[in-house]
Amino acid sequence: MVATGIYYALALVAGSFVVSYYTRPVFSIPLLVLAAFCLWFFRDPERVAPEGPHAVSPADGKVVAVKIERGRIRLSIFLSPLDVHVNRTPIAGVITAFEYRPGKFLVASREEASEQNEQNIVTVRGDDGVELVFKQIAGLVARRVVFWKKKGDKVAMGERIGLMQFGSRMDVLFGPEWDVLVNPGERVWAATTIIARRKA
Repeated sequence: MVATGIYYALALVAGSFVVSYYTRPVFSIPLLVLAAFCLWFFRDPERVAPEGPHAVSPADGKVVAVKIERGRIRLSIFLSPLDVHVNRTPIAGVITAFEYRPGKFLVASREEASEQNEQNIVTVRGDDGVELVFKQIAGLVARRVVFWKKKGDKVAMGERIGLMQFGSRMDVLFGPEWDVLVNPGERVWAATTIIARRKA
């Protein structure tokens, strides 16, 4: 469980007591339902990444695009409010760059969201020297993307690196060293779904 969810839930429960005290107990029920939803939304299940020369999904969600873009393959994953929103690194290595880029809050499933929405852009250099870029992208509902690491940190494949709140998008940019293994419409799960494999 992410601590943020506990804070939200406690605030909503406190609000329900206030509403119940000044009105009728039945009017506090929506706040209690929202508190339960927050606890469920900010769940953080344990995941074990499979070993190998591959990249795992950085997020739970649905693949909405696999496109060639500026010489790289962009794989886009849309997270609905029902998905786990804790993000993980797709490969092991060192974080060589991190950039926060302010922007819009378009619906995260739209193509324009990849470039126009608020986002964190992260670059990880693997042990073999190959770099991989991925983006935490805010959406219409998710107005905050959180990155827990910093430049220079070493990360393991599938390690937790951040959080997106209430629906959003994750893009992964693959260079020519990779074969992408998933297609639009498929569901993926953070740390456990292999989304690309290094070419021999």
